[in-house]
Amino acid sequence: MRRNTINSALLLGSIVFATACKPKKEIVAAPPAAPTETKVDNSKTEALTLLNNKQLKFNTLSLKAKATLDIAGDANDVTMNFRIKDKEVIWVSITALGGAYEPARALITPDSIKIMNRAKSQYLSKPFSYIYNFTNKQVNFNTLQAILTGNAANEFLTAQSTVKKENNVWLVSGTKQNLDYRLLFNTLFKVAETNLNDTKNGQALKVTYTDYQKLNESLFPSALQINTLSGTKKINISLQFVKIDGNVPLEFPFKVPKSYTLVK
Repeated sequence: MRRNTINSALLLGSIVFATACKPKKEIVAAPPAAPTETKVDNSKTEALTLLNNKQLKFNTLSLKAKATLDIAGDANDVTMNFRIKDKEVIWVSITALGGAYEPARALITPDSIKIMNRAKSQYLSKPFSYIYNFTNKQVNFNTLQAILTGNAANEFLTAQSTVKKENNVWLVSGTKQNLDYRLLFNTLFKVAETNLNDTKNGQALKVTYTDYQKLNESLFPSALQINTLSGTKKINISLQFVKIDGNVPLEFPFKVPKSYTLVK
């Protein structure tokens, strides 16, 4: 049973901290940083307002990505489908063999995490706090949603953060209890890199974003690279989005077959 729990945990890590066809939508090129400091209002309040105004706002998102999942050195190419309802639900389906086989499906809410492991006819049902096996306790549902959508988590864009320009792009950093955070923005005022580190517990997360494209009068990253470390567990995920739709009607199907075994 212990091995089954470990397998489910690693599967959760790949889903939570999830190269092929390019998206059809046009990529918005980030202008180069100015060679000299421009005369702008660099006050913290003005900077935070600017960065907050560039956040992607949506009711729902439907995403499809070609992905490479590398869990402890075991790499596999899969397709990942995400359905997100703002602040409420993140639904994930992992498929292989051209979509003919779905080894895993997950449903994440602010209160719970549920995973079906179809390969083993098992399912996991845990409170959201189960995610703290992989990341710091300061990471909540909204943090996870922000990571997947190229937004900066709202709890980091506050007056308590250090906000400064570095090489003419904005850098936001600070500490929340044991969690050190560092967000680097590009010249589009969108997140280029998110770093979360909990040195005390040996946990680290790095996410890089590239190739932003227009979506809902804002911008969405076409590519994500996610690297996580929790103790000795390493998970690397490369996502190349091939379909991005905003504010479309969505369903979040998650029905566990009666024959499945609950992993405790």
